[in-house]
Amino acid sequence: MMIIVYFTYLILLGIVALNVLYWLVFSIAGRLGRADDTNADPATSVYRKIGVLIPAYKEDAVIVESVTQNLRQTYPADRYELIVIADSFQPQTLAKLAALPIHVLEVSFEVSTVAKAINSALSRLPLEQYDILVVSDADNHMAPDFLSRINQAFAQGWRAVQGHRVAKNINTSVAILDAISEEINNHIFRKASRVLGLSSATIGSGMAFEPGLMKAAMATQHTMGGYDKELETNIVLSGHKIGYLEDAFIYDEKVANRAVFENQRTRWIAAQWQFITVYFSRGIAEIIHGRFASGFKVLQAVFLPKILLLGVLFGCIVAGFLSGNPSLWEAPLILLLTLCGSLIISVPTHLWKRITFRELLLVPLLLLSFVRAVLNMRKAFKRFMHTPHTSTTGTPVS
Repeated sequence: MMIIVYFTYLILLGIVALNVLYWLVFSIAGRLGRADDTNADPATSVYRKIGVLIPAYKEDAVIVESVTQNLRQTYPADRYELIVIADSFQPQTLAKLAALPIHVLEVSFEVSTVAKAINSALSRLPLEQYDILVVSDADNHMAPDFLSRINQAFAQGWRAVQGHRVAKNINTSVAILDAISEEINNHIFRKASRVLGLSSATIGSGMAFEPGLMKAAMATQHTMGGYDKELETNIVLSGHKIGYLEDAFIYDEKVANRAVFENQRTRWIAAQWQFITVYFSRGIAEIIHGRFASGFKVLQAVFLPKILLLGVLFGCIVAGFLSGNPSLWEAPLILLLTLCGSLIISVPTHLWKRITFRELLLVPLLLLSFVRAVLNMRKAFKRFMHTPHTSTTGTPVS
């Protein structure tokens, strides 16, 4: 019996070691390389027509403010259009939106999802009138030069790019840690991926596509809340790469409390699980046929989330220590320190100034919330778990 437990422990440790190696390699790569907008020429004589899709479900509290902010682009006003896809809005909110120079598409579904809202818009809009489609969340504020930078990227030949989404608010400890998590993901899944020749990961907002490419990639959706991952995967599998624009900022509201954090992660984990069940075999097939870049991009979803990986390593250390065998806790301790080092070098310097002991003490509690999210992910299989937003903008971080 003890032999079985020992070998099970070693197998688990081997899997964890591969995860840590992945985080280490990508964290270093992100420090050594550059994003795709480093050499972009700011001057352009061609202003492509841009449609900004804003899917919004019951976002009455934030949508008017966000639209007002997003109308302050330096991009020529006649070359972009904000398109609010309004699902379940109050009549008074629709009246306020109607007074603004934007396009409002009302939608209604028995079970609402972002994918349904976007696909409805793609089927109703005259796509031939747009050169680029951008996706923005209802709470997002695009930096004034965001669309200009998107236009520059398409002038370089890109057909799909992801902008740099950063925190709009850091008003609570949870929001600070969420902002740090976002920047680690930007460093690992977007910048480092491009440095290593892979496509940037998308993130659900601040992303831009050629309309025809986007519509084709959105045609098949299997997950309830992970449309952006499927969109990204379908684009990659079709032979296209997704660029990352580090200087194209879009500000996103971070979750402010543990309850919302848990709800949001429940949706994300469920979407990731559904994605793996649908696309894992396709990723393996891509690698077998020598298409490593696309295959590995699909299989990235298998790697453990960073906070869960931290929890597993801590559990291995405790179990090894209780066994009385030093070799069983020394190895996971080394892996834990390596992982922490990888995460540390992935965080921008300005965010370290925001960390206090309060945030550090909150990490174990968020880990517990994450574990609960894993256990409750079935809730998100049949209904979309909406993340509520507030009208509080906080202090943008960039």
